[in-house]
Amino acid sequence: MKNKVYIYRSFERFWHWMQALLIFFLAMTGFEIHGSISFFGYQNAVKYHNTAAYAFIVLIVFAIFWHFATGEWRQYIPTVKNLKAQLNYYLFGIFSNAPHPTRKTVLSKLNPLQKLVYLALKILVIPTMVISGLLYMFYRYPQNGGIVGMNIDSVKVIALFHTAGAFLLLAFIIVHLYLITTGTTVTSNLKAMVTGYEDLETAEHDNKQTVPETVSEIISEVVDE
Repeated sequence: MKNKVYIYRSFERFWHWMQALLIFFLAMTGFEIHGSISFFGYQNAVKYHNTAAYAFIVLIVFAIFWHFATGEWRQYIPTVKNLKAQLNYYLFGIFSNAPHPTRKTVLSKLNPLQKLVYLALKILVIPTMVISGLLYMFYRYPQNGGIVGMNIDSVKVIALFHTAGAFLLLAFIIVHLYLITTGTTVTSNLKAMVTGYEDLETAEHDNKQTVPETVSEIISEVVDE
C-alpha cells in the first residue's frame, strides 16, 4: 500500500538545494579560474569562488550539527545487505521494470549503494575539497627564510587533489541527475525534495513514525534520548 509520507524535513530540503546551488557555482567559477570558460572575468571568478567556498563551509557546519542533533547521521551507516541486489538493479533490473530491491522509509531513506556513495562524499571527497581549497587560499611561499602564512613550496599537489575532488563531485552530480528520473515517475523524486512528501510503500507501523520539524522539537528529541 502506498501512502504520502513526509520524508524530507525543511532544513534537509534547504540544505540539499543550497548545497547543489553552491556546488554548481563553485564548479562554474572554478572552471573559469582554470581558464576553461570565460564569464565573470578571472579576478571576479576568484573572488566569487572564495566567497561561495566560505558559504559552503558554513552550510557544512550547520548540516553536521543538524545530522547529529536529529540522529540523521544514522542514515549513512553502510551495510552490505542487498548491496549486490541494488547494484544489479541499477545495472540491469531498472531497464526491465524489475521491482526495487529495497524499501524507502523515514528511518531508512537511502539504499545500500547510496549509503556507501554518500558516506564517501561526506568523509572523503568533500573534506578533501574543503581542506585543499583552504590550503590553496591561505598558502604563502617562504620569504627570506621566514614563514608567511603556511610554508608550502608548491601548490601543485594541492591543486591536483582539489581538481580531482571537483571532477568526482561533477561525476556524482551527473549520475545523481540521472537517478532522479528513476522514481515512480520521472519527476516524483524531484517533487519529493521540493515538497518533502513522497508516495512510499508503507507498513502499518511506518505511519506511526513522527518527524521533528521545529528547533524545539529537535532539541526535545535529543534531550529525551
